[in-house]
Amino acid sequence: MTASSPPSLASFPDDGIAVIAGAGGAIGGALAALAEESGRFREVVRLSRGGALHIDLLDETSIETAASAITGRGAGLRLFLDATGFLHNEAFTPEKSLRQITPAHMAHAFAINAAGPALLMKHFLPLLAPQGKSVFATLSAKVGSIGDNRLGGWYSYRASKAALNQLLHTAAIETARRRRDAICLALHPGTVESPLSAPFEKSGLDIRSPQAAARDLLSVIDGAGPERNGLLLDYKGEVLPW
Repeated sequence: MTASSPPSLASFPDDGIAVIAGAGGAIGGALAALAEESGRFREVVRLSRGGALHIDLLDETSIETAASAITGRGAGLRLFLDATGFLHNEAFTPEKSLRQITPAHMAHAFAINAAGPALLMKHFLPLLAPQGKSVFATLSAKVGSIGDNRLGGWYSYRASKAALNQLLHTAAIETARRRRDAICLALHPGTVESPLSAPFEKSGLDIRSPQAAARDLLSVIDGAGPERNGLLLDYKGEVLPW
C-alpha cells in the first residue's frame, strides 16, 4: 500500500456492509471515502445529523431507526465505525483547572462521548455478521488514558473518553460470547486537522490530515484479529494504557 492508496481491507469477507457514524465530519468523511474506494463492501452507509440516514446521539429513537434501516439492507454488517465526538463548542471549552468544571459541561461531554456511543453499541453490535470477521470501532483519544495522563486539565473530555473506553471494553467481552470473530476496538487517531482540533493546534505538534488518519486507522482495523478485541490502540496499532 502506498501513502495515497486506500487499505485493501482484505481481512473482511466480501459483500458486507460498512457503516460510518459521524460521516459528516472531517475524519468520518475520510473513513467513508476510503471504505468505498477499497471496493470491499457491497455498500458503505453514512450516518450523520444532516445526512439522508439521520442519527442524533442525544436521541435514541434516531439510532434505533437507523439500525432498523441497516437490518433491511440484505447483507451482513461487517464494519461499523463511530467517528462521533465532542471537544468544544460555543458554550464549552476544555477546562484548564478544577474551578472551571461545570455540571452542564460534564453532562454534555458524557452524553456525546460516552452515552451516545454506548447507544450505538446497543443497537449496532447485535447486527454484526454472526460468522467471519466483523469490527465495531469507536474513535477514542489518548487523553482518555488514565495511565498516560501526565499533564492534567481537560477534565470533561478526558473523563468522558475514559468512560467510552470502559464501555467499549465491556461490550467487547459480551459480544465475544456470541460472535467469536467479532472485534471491538477503541482507536486514537492522533491530532487530526479539523474544526474540532483547530483551536488547540500547537507549533511542533504532529497534525495529520483526515485522509492520512483514516488510512492509518483502517490499516489497524484491517490487521486486527480477535486477540485485539476490546483494546485501546493508536493509529500505529500500538496498545495504549487504560
